[in-house]
Amino acid sequence: MTKRAASGESSIHKGADGRFHGYVSMGLKEGGKRDRRHVSGLKRADVVTKVRELERKRDAGTAGSAGKAPTVGQWLNHWLDTIAARKVRPSTLTRYRQLVGNQLAPGIGHHRLDRLQPEHVEKLYGDLLAGGLSSASVLQAHRVLSRALKVATQRDKVARNVCTLVDAPSVEREEIQPLSALDARRVLETARDRRNAARWSVALALGLRQGEALGLTWDAVDLEAGALTVRQALQRQPGQGLVFVQPKSRAGRRTIALPGPLRDALRAHRTAQLAERMAAGSQWRDLDLVFCQENGQPIDPRSDHRAWRALLTAAGVPQARLHDARHTAATLLLQQGVPARVAMEMLGHSQISLTLGTYSHVAPELAEDAARRMGTALWG
Repeated sequence: MTKRAASGESSIHKGADGRFHGYVSMGLKEGGKRDRRHVSGLKRADVVTKVRELERKRDAGTAGSAGKAPTVGQWLNHWLDTIAARKVRPSTLTRYRQLVGNQLAPGIGHHRLDRLQPEHVEKLYGDLLAGGLSSASVLQAHRVLSRALKVATQRDKVARNVCTLVDAPSVEREEIQPLSALDARRVLETARDRRNAARWSVALALGLRQGEALGLTWDAVDLEAGALTVRQALQRQPGQGLVFVQPKSRAGRRTIALPGPLRDALRAHRTAQLAERMAAGSQWRDLDLVFCQENGQPIDPRSDHRAWRALLTAAGVPQARLHDARHTAATLLLQQGVPARVAMEMLGHSQISLTLGTYSHVAPELAEDAARRMGTALWG
């Protein structure tokens, strides 16, 4: 590097201020103008190091755009609009935007991205908790910030992801409240003479998520083979209403064997639905849904939840969330000695640790049963 460098080459010279100044040609900016970066230092060796680092980033394509570094808020919005939007579901993206707009941006959005410190993040979490935000929501905000900073690190926007230096807010796992086997039977008995009775059999026997059950189509149900395949879910999305979406993960797309009584219940349900279809005539909307309204339209998840609560009341069973039907199915599977790996696949969990961790309340019973079996095997 010489005082006078050829066009496009880096150069270093000593200025009238006594400092050494280096200039590196980085290519062209978005508008087509030349992008030439400047560094300076009291010692020539220091400037040489800075120039070579810029050249390395330029050649590796990690130099980033010219100009002032973005703020945390600007980067989060960029990450939401151009990166997260292509990777996550619309409902998930909506939640991300809420966390950024309501918690992250107001608290740390004004900091320059490359100057964000762990202490800034720790103070934010403390303020959010002190303001009454639940630890679960603060943990969600932490995860969103960490994901955005991970990308910033990968693109050399920042030297480190400060979230890795901060303890994530701890959240106590919510205690599972499944229905007892007796209460589950009461629910199914009460539902027997109601419309869409098989809807609740599917929930309690297979543990399908609400969206999976309401998005289930007849072409995914093989009553002869006694199997059901989860291919999609019904979901309400902002600005779009009810839409069908793909399972979140590969594990979510699964085939489940049907218990004999459930197969019979689905056959009876299909016969009743055909009668409704004939009665609706031209008003029927053919979406091939297993569970639908009397005109074939999808069932709104809110209406489905109200029907569940009314069913529990009629059955004389304590009120429980609809998702607790899924917990009931999982608990009963494990209590019946079904291997955790099989239960994991039926439930659509991506990791067995999620199954074992969520349903750890069943572990003592399983351990006692294992002890009894081992005693029988060795001592008769």
